[in-house]
Amino acid sequence: MSKKLILLLLILPLVSAFSQEQSLKAQLISTQKIEADTFVGFDGMENLYYIKNNIFFKKHKEELWQYKNLSLGKITKVEIQNPMKIVLFYENFNTIVTLDNQLSETQKINFSENNTPILAVATGIASQNRLWIYNSLSQQIGLFDYLKNTYQSITPSFQGNLKYYSSDFNTFQWIDDKLNWYSCDVFGKVSTLGKVTDFDQIQVIANQVLVFSKDGKLHLQDLSKNSIYTIENVEKSFKNFYYKDQILSIFTNQEIINYKITIP
Repeated sequence: MSKKLILLLLILPLVSAFSQEQSLKAQLISTQKIEADTFVGFDGMENLYYIKNNIFFKKHKEELWQYKNLSLGKITKVEIQNPMKIVLFYENFNTIVTLDNQLSETQKINFSENNTPILAVATGIASQNRLWIYNSLSQQIGLFDYLKNTYQSITPSFQGNLKYYSSDFNTFQWIDDKLNWYSCDVFGKVSTLGKVTDFDQIQVIANQVLVFSKDGKLHLQDLSKNSIYTIENVEKSFKNFYYKDQILSIFTNQEIINYKITIP
């Protein structure tokens, strides 16, 4: 037997073991009954946010607040990154509503009334009194100053549709319909982060790390390590999930189940 063949036989089992999907065990923490259609998430003050009958709710123990504006149609997206300035996006009416921590309306912005033509399909809160906007008319990402009521595109036009997006104060991230993952900073610099696995639902949770579901199973993908982990010991039947501060919350029709997850 040649030395090359012997070396190949030694390497193959290692390659096979490396390519196998790894597992990540979740630890059950608590459960909480809830009547909702969609669970939005929670903040650092243990407030829960959810949608029921197209009404937005905030709950803290026995206290409950709500915001209802049925004239704007379905709530498309909720941004709770800043609990003092919550952003509701009503895509069908090209409108954003901002709320304070009591869910009182503080501002309503109809992008159709702006001097610059805007048809928003993605929104999020950015730094310095601005909102992230993906304008489908120009196929560009821009920043909207909600105090000055001005809009500025910061990227060139790009092809493809947004399959998923998320944002924080400094970056806007999106995955296109070809599963390419990109990031844009407030200066308009666009970075390619890699290609993700196909998913049904997904959430970016850290730099190049995301949690996604596919065919009823939950996984964690770390592009920096080229690794995918199957999350075990979690509820198999769920409507959606939310991850924050090492807590994975799984929402079923009747309850929220919280698990502790440690990213490898």
